[in-house]
Amino acid sequence: MDGNASTRLLTPSIGWNRVSGEAADSGLERETLLAASNGSAQKAQRSHAPRLADAIASPQIMERLLRRECARADRGGDELSLLLFRVHEGRGRRGKSAARLARTMLKRARLTDEIGWFTDDYLAALLPGTGADGARAFAEGVNQMIHRRERRPLAIIYTYPRGGAKPANRNAPPRANENTHHAAEIPVASLHDLLVVPMPRWKRAIDVVGTLLLLIAFGPLMLAAALGIRLTSRGPAIFRQLRSGIGGRPFQIYKFRTMVVNAEKRQQELRQFSEQDGPAFKLAGDPRITRIGAILRKTSIDELPQLWNVLKGDMSLVGPRPLPVDEQEACEPWQRHRLQVTPGLTCIWQVKGRSTVTFAEWVRMDVEYIRRRTIFHDLSLLIRTVPAVLLRKGAR
Repeated sequence: MDGNASTRLLTPSIGWNRVSGEAADSGLERETLLAASNGSAQKAQRSHAPRLADAIASPQIMERLLRRECARADRGGDELSLLLFRVHEGRGRRGKSAARLARTMLKRARLTDEIGWFTDDYLAALLPGTGADGARAFAEGVNQMIHRRERRPLAIIYTYPRGGAKPANRNAPPRANENTHHAAEIPVASLHDLLVVPMPRWKRAIDVVGTLLLLIAFGPLMLAAALGIRLTSRGPAIFRQLRSGIGGRPFQIYKFRTMVVNAEKRQQELRQFSEQDGPAFKLAGDPRITRIGAILRKTSIDELPQLWNVLKGDMSLVGPRPLPVDEQEACEPWQRHRLQVTPGLTCIWQVKGRSTVTFAEWVRMDVEYIRRRTIFHDLSLLIRTVPAVLLRKGAR
């Protein structure tokens, strides 16, 4: 995982400030409250921090706690909530407001709860074993304790593994309601949205340069494959399908068509014969595959049109393989962690057996990649993919 961008949480695009790389490197620990850009929070630390220093976590610590509690929820089948309060802005009031809100949250917290800074502008309450209703009750308790001296802070609740209603635009997170006065009005969203890891610049650079070189090198082969498909079977040369991308957002993937035109309609009747456990579908000798399609799949030539997905930014050269939307939605909650990064053409699964491993092992390989995502690991996987393709390791 990249040392800067990939170790930070993505925050919703509603005016929230992401924890900056400078803040992450500034040595702030639990003893400090906040490293705000305008200096007012430092004033709050000097005035109000002594009694809060040991109880308020920094954004970096809060992130680690959040990921730890998500892992515990995966193992135990529990749920948790992350309640975010926005610190009121105001001339000469921000420091006192932040300290007052922090103290109030600490008074409401249980021993198992964690209170800390999520970003420069948001205080967070991490509530293990708590659903949306419990988080609303926590928020209402905080509001009742501070409403005589402060106006109610804006709030938003994120729950795990289940979230609130999906927004109409899946690319747009729910917005905190500026007119929220009661806990029942606080919007609820999925915590998975905050666990998404942005793509580092070095990775995007490798994607663009590498994809252009591959398109030049394999352009004639791709034209020949498209012509062969059109001459030997009825239907288009390119197959399009909705797959789950980063954060679960669907995108249209491109592949050379290797099956008959009505293949997707016939998949359900073949589901009982799938040789891949879990929600993914794999079947050796699939009767829907055309003669030329069998050759394209064995040599992985059918994947080459996805270079266009890489150029568009929907995919990366290296990353977890994207599943069809229906298969991804059938995954267990812990298996959604593979959606935290941009999907790719190749990953650990491709070079370690592909169809010869269980689905759980496949996902664990994806999670391993996410934890180890570095430029050297990506280049290593790209190099190791070449012999895996040539030897047709696990290809069907």
